[in-house]
Amino acid sequence: MSESGALVALRGASFAYEEGPVVLDGLDFDVREGRALALLGRNGSGKTTLMRLLSGGLRPRTGWLSVDGRRVRYDREGLTRLRTAVQLVVQDPDDQLFAASVAQDVSFGPLNLGLPDPEVRARVARALDALDIAALADRPTHLLSYGQRKRAAIAGAVAMRPRVLILDEPTAGLDPDGQERLLATLDGLRAAGTTVVMATHDVDLALRWADDAALLTPEGAHTGPAAATLARTDLLARAGLRLPWGVAAAHLLCAQGLLSDPAKGPRTAEELAAVAGTHRVPAADRRTGRPPA
Repeated sequence: MSESGALVALRGASFAYEEGPVVLDGLDFDVREGRALALLGRNGSGKTTLMRLLSGGLRPRTGWLSVDGRRVRYDREGLTRLRTAVQLVVQDPDDQLFAASVAQDVSFGPLNLGLPDPEVRARVARALDALDIAALADRPTHLLSYGQRKRAAIAGAVAMRPRVLILDEPTAGLDPDGQERLLATLDGLRAAGTTVVMATHDVDLALRWADDAALLTPEGAHTGPAAATLARTDLLARAGLRLPWGVAAAHLLCAQGLLSDPAKGPRTAEELAAVAGTHRVPAADRRTGRPPA
């Protein structure tokens, strides 16, 4: 672990694509071990670039990346070490899946590590079980549903046994049931010791799911506990994001004297009901829905 307490850290990182503007400029960014981190920002804010820097897909023009306080080298050995520690799953599973069957696709990474066949088979079996797609092991990838392809892509990353799993919009395109099943799977991976970073535009999901939130603004990354960070209306505005419904509800509760701090507001409907249940609301107000005079 680095002196900053970060498992993975970027320091002074800048990046610009060829003949394009600077996307990130002098960015400091930490991923803390064991925390669920939501990464948010408007389109074009640099979320995808940041994730690719963290996973070794891109190399910063200036600054450096470290894992456990050890700077990453971008030679073959250094990148292999990085990719066994950090795995990125892209938003569109069709950009990641390529093998004929699910099991073959999930085995690709472990085979490239040169692991013996029994270890590869064990990793594949555990990854398929973790993503609840063991029954699809022999299914051709082109015959999978969109949600199944998402899970197969994540299983391929999980088979590498990374310490950090980075997911780009993993719930995009999933129906509500598929989203809840995926979040339950991610909670299981976290319980098993994997640190999870999720890029998302869904501020409500971020408030409900994440321990920490990172908002990308033109000034840089602002990271802190999810409830407190997503209650910062100034940061949300600079990041091009709306208030999560739980924070909006918390502001109303504060205005009515039912809550002292918006950062301590409800993150789920159940928590909102608990707050409301501790206070008696006048019958007239229940009928009109207007706050007390």
